[in-house]
Amino acid sequence: MIDTRGVNMASYQRDLADCRMYAYNARRSQGGRAAGGAIGGALAGGALGAIVGNSGTAKRAAGAGALIGGISGAGSAVRDENVIVRRCLAGRGYRVLN
Repeated sequence: MIDTRGVNMASYQRDLADCRMYAYNARRSQGGRAAGGAIGGALAGGALGAIVGNSGTAKRAAGAGALIGGISGAGSAVRDENVIVRRCLAGRGYRVLN
């Protein structure tokens, strides 16, 4: 959200589209954070399940860890994308409110 006072909205829409494209490309170039989070979560969950219980517990814990890690990684990527858009707009002279 920006302060729209004195802003040419057609120019803003073009700048916003450009900034969103930069953010999208940056996210793609970082690789899949959701996938990385899922793998890390599965490894941690599997290890914890193996320590606490048997192979069945390890498999269930790995699955839960993968789910939680994937969600966390995806959320992190979205937050980073929003930060990039805000910084891009600020760099183009807009007063970014949030």
